[in-house]
Amino acid sequence: MIKCIKTDSDNEDFRRLVRKLDADLQKRDGEEHTFYAQFNKIDHIKHVVVAYVNNKAVGCGAIKEYSTDAVEVKRMYVQPHHRGEGIASEVLMALEAWAAELNYTKCVLETGKKQPEAIRLYHKNGYAVIPNYGQYENVENSVCFEKIME
Repeated sequence: MIKCIKTDSDNEDFRRLVRKLDADLQKRDGEEHTFYAQFNKIDHIKHVVVAYVNNKAVGCGAIKEYSTDAVEVKRMYVQPHHRGEGIASEVLMALEAWAAELNYTKCVLETGKKQPEAIRLYHKNGYAVIPNYGQYENVENSVCFEKIME
């Protein structure tokens, strides 16, 4: 059974999972990793979800304000041996629900073309590809998504 908890970026389980995420992204992104890393700092994130299976932290994600009506989904990760179990979708749904509670009406996010499982996740969960935004505007490897919450 998957249990998601709301926390913040001081949570040690979240920090441990993010270190694993960063190691994975370093391999996938290679030379581009430094560019992306500057936008993925985790200090002072107030809205973090950590997923547990059998009391062990196996996945995470976060949201932070992007605009007055939107949050940006950040730091989504599930440990490789737990992928395909619906954990990422559970984390994403928990983040969306939290965003709605905070009166945001949409979620935006960026992922990389070298992360096909993430692209599938977002499509599966009702996210639509949008033009690359902000710092990702002219970045060839980036894919940006948006979901309007109902």
